[in-house]
Amino acid sequence: MEIANGGTAVIFSVSEDKVFTFRNMNRTVGSSWATHSRIGLKDQVEFLRANLQKLTFEIALDFNYGVDPRAIIERMERAAEMGEIHPFIVGGRPVGRLWWRLTDVSEAWETIYNNGVLTNAKLNITMSEYL
Repeated sequence: MEIANGGTAVIFSVSEDKVFTFRNMNRTVGSSWATHSRIGLKDQVEFLRANLQKLTFEIALDFNYGVDPRAIIERMERAAEMGEIHPFIVGGRPVGRLWWRLTDVSEAWETIYNNGVLTNAKLNITMSEYL
């Protein structure tokens, strides 16, 4: 069953054969303001604009759950380095109003077996809205 997707970059899902999910998703939404000093009065603030939203989350990759860690890592690296943009959908609903760009992929290669086969890894993903 599909639980989320990042366009064609990755599709997070759970089935009898495969567990490919993310956890600890954090979303930052904010705005920028200017502060103007005034003699003898409190500062005056002025709304400038909404900031680009930011998403961070972790992905645990485990060969024992039907996931090829090396293939997923390479796919995420390619999406980051090629400037791909995708919608980010969770539970059939988009996160935010805009599409997202993958800005950073941090990798931790945890278990490597004979002949360099990567069986367990963790990724920290950072995405930012694309406007």
